[in-house]
Amino acid sequence: MTKAPDHGFVVDFPTLWIVPDWIEAHCPVPDGFRAGESLELYPWQLWCTVNHYRIKATATRGQLAPAFHYRRSQVVAPQKTGKGPWSATIVLAEAVGPVVFNGWARGGERFRCADHGCSCGWWYEYEAGEPMGMPWPSPLIQLTATSEDQVANVYRPLQSMVKQGPLGDLMRVGEEFVRIGERGRIDVVTSSALSRLGNPITAAVQDETGTWTEANKLRRVAETQRRGLAGMGGRALETTNSWDPSEDSVAQRTSEAKARDIFKYHPQAPRTLSYSNKRERRKIHAVVYAGSTHVDLDAIEAEAVELMEKDPAQAERFFGNRCVAGSAGWLDGSKWAAKAKPRRVRAYTRIVLGFDGSDMDDWTAIRAETMDGYQFTPVFGANDEPTIWNPADHGGQVPRAEVRAAMDQLMNRYDVVRLYADPPYWDTEVDEWVDLYGEERVIRWYTRRMVQMHAAAERLKTDVVKRNTEGARAAAFTHDGCPLTQSHIENTRMAERPSGLYVLRKASPAQKIDSSVASVLAHEALGDVIAAGLAEREESFYYSA
Repeated sequence: MTKAPDHGFVVDFPTLWIVPDWIEAHCPVPDGFRAGESLELYPWQLWCTVNHYRIKATATRGQLAPAFHYRRSQVVAPQKTGKGPWSATIVLAEAVGPVVFNGWARGGERFRCADHGCSCGWWYEYEAGEPMGMPWPSPLIQLTATSEDQVANVYRPLQSMVKQGPLGDLMRVGEEFVRIGERGRIDVVTSSALSRLGNPITAAVQDETGTWTEANKLRRVAETQRRGLAGMGGRALETTNSWDPSEDSVAQRTSEAKARDIFKYHPQAPRTLSYSNKRERRKIHAVVYAGSTHVDLDAIEAEAVELMEKDPAQAERFFGNRCVAGSAGWLDGSKWAAKAKPRRVRAYTRIVLGFDGSDMDDWTAIRAETMDGYQFTPVFGANDEPTIWNPADHGGQVPRAEVRAAMDQLMNRYDVVRLYADPPYWDTEVDEWVDLYGEERVIRWYTRRMVQMHAAAERLKTDVVKRNTEGARAAAFTHDGCPLTQSHIENTRMAERPSGLYVLRKASPAQKIDSSVASVLAHEALGDVIAAGLAEREESFYYSA
């Protein structure tokens, strides 16, 4: 019996290989011209399955969730890749398949379906050292989505698989739940049926968590289900399209979580490829739909083009698998990414700085730019820490002493011609820097001035978008590819005013843009330095007799 099909990737960790084999033996193709035929997992589906059922090398028999390497999983994939049918196979495996760790095989042990009430005749022989599996004695599973139509993307193929395959002997399918033997069930839970929450459960499949927000009360659903899983030793699986980062969804919070016991699968094409460019869009689709052989990329292109006429950001999320906000974006993230050309900036290089400070709610950031238009996030301290501070990493408040120490180090390491600093919340520190480094070098630059801020934001945007800059303000713009700055650029929105000007705002309260503002200030400082003729060092010559 094949334990590791020719899947094109290497699995060098213990996992319940029996689960994908069981799925392919019990879950037929649910619909289409091949309905009822044997299902073969796509490479990406197999990869996600073996990772979801990865076993810790230290696992011992009798452990439930703690036996697994990942407490829960998140799969982010575009429309039509097969997330729904694959999720249905996971639900069915959790219902009656060998998904509970049952110790390590000595070699030759067999799992027989007949021993568990299934008359299909299938069996599986373990190799020595392989983790073994067994079914849940009383499976209690919740299949959750925002609406009946959404949950049908998983529940409909699940119903079809049961009716067309051997699992009809083990479960009875209804319109809103599945009865598993005498003691188990699969419940469908939507935002209109939240009364089913709160019970202990052994598994939860949460569909389209990119739309689960505080507004529709589904963030609480996710938290409630995880508590129910913890009580039973169960685990959760999230599937979703890419989300709008302005909505602070459950999917976004999972993606940004620092916990190491969450498996995350989110294939993405390079950000330098623009989704608005037809040729580059085709390359993006080829990457994110790789392995889903049923997908016709010409049909996907047609769907994407039609949707782009109404909502380009939604098209990029649904078909490009990118997390982009819905509207009023300030600077195209792909165009910013295309300017990334990291290089080393030596000590004593002539630079300018941009500083945007906060205290508790927002971040604090320093960005630098060289005289030839290369922008970067400086580092400081013995460990080369980036000059971007998240107050959540420091007990809820930006470490002011650390920021002052970083600024002092930068002023002494580089030849800083100009610092543009936004004073609010940092008036005392800015006054101190004026005294220390001189009022010609340190300038209080208030970002609340609409005319000036609009002009500065437009100048950076223009220099990023166009291929080469002309005139005296700046050389061709490039940057270091700082991932935090990339994120802040993508979070930044234009808040237009009746005057026709705009100011920069966050996509949502949870999204931060401080490094974007610091980048604007640094670039504005450079333009003013060049315009004032201060970009070149003054040289003095002394002659002695």
